[in-house]
Amino acid sequence: MGFSGGLLHPLLYMDMLKSIGHWGATVEHALGVESINHVLYMWLVMAILLTLGLLVRSRLQLVPGGLQNLFETIIGGLEDFVVSNAGKECRQFMPILCTIFFLVLCMNWIGLVPGCDAPSANINTPSAMAIIVFVYYNVVGIKKWGAGYIKHFMGPVAALAPLMLIIEFISHLARPLSLTLRLFGNIRGEEIVLILMFMLAPVAGSLPMYFLFILAKTIQAFIFFMLTMLYLQGATDHAH
Repeated sequence: MGFSGGLLHPLLYMDMLKSIGHWGATVEHALGVESINHVLYMWLVMAILLTLGLLVRSRLQLVPGGLQNLFETIIGGLEDFVVSNAGKECRQFMPILCTIFFLVLCMNWIGLVPGCDAPSANINTPSAMAIIVFVYYNVVGIKKWGAGYIKHFMGPVAALAPLMLIIEFISHLARPLSLTLRLFGNIRGEEIVLILMFMLAPVAGSLPMYFLFILAKTIQAFIFFMLTMLYLQGATDHAH
């Protein structure tokens, strides 16, 4: 009781303080819902990205500088990664791949701002994104191969096609669950650890972990981006 109480009580106490201070609490009360913080912060992330996008577009220059240079460097690096690992055909998916990367990255990072929650720390947000990815890459595959897309689920040996069809079907259905739990589990776990470290050692303990989690949250955004790329590559490649 002493050990569990010593850890859980600070966590619950901090959650209470955060819920009191959340800027979405008034909206939640007015709408009569339990919690919509992740939706409100998701809108905030989209507003930030939209503002940055419009700002960069309004100041486009032949010789990039400032924000334009930063975005061109990041997007150029992501494009090189996609082309070198998935082929030139996957370059056409750069708009959605970059959107996913920047969206997940900003969702993860905003959880490090005092008083804010990461939308990706609520399981509803990663699950919605995972379902979108699942539907999108299957639609891309069906659009390219038509009825022949079923060959991607039948394996390389005709005799094993019935068995492989079942295995591949289950495997593809598990992809949204894998994407969801990977992102949600990592981000939620990091936030809980950060709260505990802040309670136990406010500066000495939380500050190093804070910068470590910036890197970890960036890696999680890149993993979501990379897995989406691989799913799209698999949908567009020839069936073996």
